[in-house]
Amino acid sequence: MKEKDTKNFILRIDAGTMSALEQWAADEFRSTNGQLQWIINEALRKSGRLKKTKTPQPEEE
Repeated sequence: MKEKDTKNFILRIDAGTMSALEQWAADEFRSTNGQLQWIINEALRKSGRLKKTKTPQPEEE
């Protein structure tokens, strides 16, 4: 999930949570950063706080 405009920030997280996050990311073949981005994006989408992006509709033949 690459964005043109990205911002960096520091996150403090306890060791147990970080370990669980790293394992979850590995299980889904993502980097830890990618997993965090996915978790945040999903939470924003499910809460209705993220604007919906239009997905291209399949063309009819």
